[in-house]
Amino acid sequence: MKPDVADYKATLNLPQTDFPMKANLAQREPDMLRRWQSNTLYQKIRTCSQGRPKFVLHDGPPYANGDIHIGHAVNKILKDIIVKSKTLSGFDAPYIPGWDCHGLPIELQVEKKVGKAGAKVSPTEFRLACRDYAQQQVGRQREDFIRLGVFGDWENPYLTMDPRFEADIVRSLARIIEKGHLVQGYKPVHWCLDCGSALAEAEVEYEDKVSPQIDVRFRAVDTARVNALFGADNPGADVPVSIIIWTTTPWTLPANQAVAVHADLDYVLLDGSPDNDPERLILAEALLERCVQRYGLENYRIAGRAKGQALENLSLHHPFYDRDVPVILGEHVTTETGTGAVHIAPGHGQEDYAVGLKYKLPVDNPVGPGGLFVAGTPLLEGMHVNKANNFLIELMRENGTLLAVGKLEHSYPHCWRHKTPLIFRATPQWFIGMDVNGLREQASQAIGETRWLPDWGRARIEGMVENRPDWCISRQRTWGVPITLFVHKETGALHPNTADIMEQVAQRIETSGIDAWYELDPVEFLGVDAEHYVKVTDTLDVWFDSGVTHVAVLERRAAELAPPPADLYLEGSDQHRGWFQSSLLSSVAMRGVAPYKAVLTHGFTVDAQGRKMSKSLGNVVAPQKIFQTLGADILRLWVAATDYSAEMNVSEEILKRTADSYRRMRNTLRYLLSNLNGFDPVADLVANENMLALDRWAVDVTLRLQQQIIEAYDRYQFHRIYQLIHNFCAVTMGGFYLDVTKDRQYTMQTDSRGRRSAQTAMFHIAEAMVRWLSPILSFTADEAWHYIPGSRVDSVFLETWYTKLTPLPESEPMNADFWRNVLVVREAVGKQLEILREAREIGASLDAEVDVYCEEALCTQLALLGDELRFVLITSYARLQPAEKRPKNAAEGKLANGGSFWIKATPSEQEKCVRCWHHREDVGSNKKHPQLCGRCVENVAGKGEKRLYV
Repeated sequence: MKPDVADYKATLNLPQTDFPMKANLAQREPDMLRRWQSNTLYQKIRTCSQGRPKFVLHDGPPYANGDIHIGHAVNKILKDIIVKSKTLSGFDAPYIPGWDCHGLPIELQVEKKVGKAGAKVSPTEFRLACRDYAQQQVGRQREDFIRLGVFGDWENPYLTMDPRFEADIVRSLARIIEKGHLVQGYKPVHWCLDCGSALAEAEVEYEDKVSPQIDVRFRAVDTARVNALFGADNPGADVPVSIIIWTTTPWTLPANQAVAVHADLDYVLLDGSPDNDPERLILAEALLERCVQRYGLENYRIAGRAKGQALENLSLHHPFYDRDVPVILGEHVTTETGTGAVHIAPGHGQEDYAVGLKYKLPVDNPVGPGGLFVAGTPLLEGMHVNKANNFLIELMRENGTLLAVGKLEHSYPHCWRHKTPLIFRATPQWFIGMDVNGLREQASQAIGETRWLPDWGRARIEGMVENRPDWCISRQRTWGVPITLFVHKETGALHPNTADIMEQVAQRIETSGIDAWYELDPVEFLGVDAEHYVKVTDTLDVWFDSGVTHVAVLERRAAELAPPPADLYLEGSDQHRGWFQSSLLSSVAMRGVAPYKAVLTHGFTVDAQGRKMSKSLGNVVAPQKIFQTLGADILRLWVAATDYSAEMNVSEEILKRTADSYRRMRNTLRYLLSNLNGFDPVADLVANENMLALDRWAVDVTLRLQQQIIEAYDRYQFHRIYQLIHNFCAVTMGGFYLDVTKDRQYTMQTDSRGRRSAQTAMFHIAEAMVRWLSPILSFTADEAWHYIPGSRVDSVFLETWYTKLTPLPESEPMNADFWRNVLVVREAVGKQLEILREAREIGASLDAEVDVYCEEALCTQLALLGDELRFVLITSYARLQPAEKRPKNAAEGKLANGGSFWIKATPSEQEKCVRCWHHREDVGSNKKHPQLCGRCVENVAGKGEKRLYV
């Protein structure tokens, strides 16, 4: 009785593993999180890492308001990949997450619930409500960050509203004051009418706005002198001469104190008027054509020319107030637009303020915090600035000073919270002076000593620091760290014992929170001096709060982390203006160096068409939806696969493609694990020198790839890691090694050297690959870790890079070049087999035989494999033939060095072995096993097949 085919199936070593084919990440990941938490995995990593060199990635705090969005997810995942890869590289890499908890957005949310501070609730009650709200937001965001698989000390994060942190903010300000960088001034600042507060540079964004544009006459007081300066004839004292200014903010004209021209520009004195009345106009010659077109001047002549330098100190009549203003010189005057003459209101512009200081101009700000002109402002008292524009245009039209009016769409500063236009208004504020005690120069030097990734980040922040105004650190808010200063009622000077007072206040805040400042009686600290000093009521800019985390976190928790500078700061590219800069300036102001050694930035997330995420467009991709459907590992893989140095495109379709790539990697891992069924690395591991040549090559390839992967992790090139691993899974493993070794794995005897050799290689590959993937596919890697045979630690995250991969010796005949040529030949054979398959002459590749016609050098190489060449090509027969015997219809192939070979593939006419599916002439030669080929008989009933190479 002949054995049944099913009987032979039992003799095969078919792959088997409990590692699931279907990932079901959305369901499995929460269970894994619970296991990590119950096993205190993060704390175990810290214990294992003791004594190693430190690597500190310092977390920039997200704002504690609202659920996390896709940008938050990108940021935290990138950080997590780095921290985990550094741990694998043998560093102690702790990660302390943090949150920014003070500031206006939280105030606005709380106001909706309890009303404004000082109205429906007391300031103390309001601050308590803000603290409770922020704590709730922190809890919600923390859950989502943990769900993403991000490791960190989530039980002990840093919060800027923690009393110890608030105390350290006060101490940081004291250190900056001690270094002499704090100044008080009545300066123009960005002011949000909705916030009712000054804004920092980082809180300003630029959007398009339509503004009125007007050209206004500032008539000269002494027309004869003007005509003489221009070398022009004097048409008579009754012919007015005006310098023409152009502005898009008519409401600032009440604060005008001068008109600026550029010393080196050429100005013309123009005879001509749109009303045909005798009049002379002064304009920059470079703007003449545009101006006369704007004014509708058809008949005009140039009566004279003069340099701007000559016009300095001329007196001009204000266009609607009874006062005269001087002509001054300003470097900021350009010929890009306008008239070449700029109206100067030092209370409403930074450049105006700067040039006003030089000429000692009054800093007049007639606009109150709500945007209304203050009491006593002629013509405009109580009027809102938005209404003042039209009012003033009509006023100047009636009094004859308006020359032209139109509309201009231009980029204009807006509040990043309310998306509403800002105004510049001068108010008493506290500043960190950029040019006091060399802060700007020291900051620029620190930038040069920092590594910027990508390198364009350096030029970006250099330009910002070079051109930025003084840092306004004061705010007029309730929910924030107070500026704990006492100033003299008459002189405004700080109390002489400020440093001691601030430390005492900090100690109280550390115990009782920021309310301690508002509750203290000045007499406690100042004694009899209290009657001469007032307590500052302003709060600190929240960018100061987060900017001093290098003190409140890195210094405060130095034993756990390391004192500054941190090894790396990582945030979005907008933080060159924000956290990177506030951290830099505060650190340089305190200790003269940057708080970081390196700064890495990532781009913004956009949809597949490159558009910003918007609810109105319906293109928002929520991370919560992704990890609830596809799983967090898919989101993590998308982050790794995307070049974060530019905008990061994401959509449901992109994530589905990412899921396809994920399956390729998971299936490769699963196949490796399934072929390790019954393998005991203690008893069955084959020494490298005893492994088959193909297995030694596979281990060598894995080692070389691991070196590339580690280098890419060190360079933060995660998209390259994705490409390397995906190619390894799809091409090196799936397209070659795992395909070739199936026959050996399945058909050879269980304990044969050939099978154990392949299992040894796969064991090494699995050990390495699960580590490569763990920083990115954290859930999948740690899941697979528990299916690799052998005793092992609780988690892959307690390991370092795999070190038991052995390179091929240079003297090895079957070296990397040998296998490179084999792969070229195999690919050429595959193409010919596909032609036979499409012609329906064969089904599987084993239904074919192949002849390889080649030159002597290649023949000598391939001959090393002997009969085992057929196992590499996965054909039933593979014969080597001299090149000169090739038939005319043989297909030509090319080696990398340019050499040629030829392939002839034909269907096999031999019987098919039911066990290994090879067509062999010896099928049926054994009467007990008439359906088997000779080697299968040997594997089933004999001592077992011998393999040497493949």
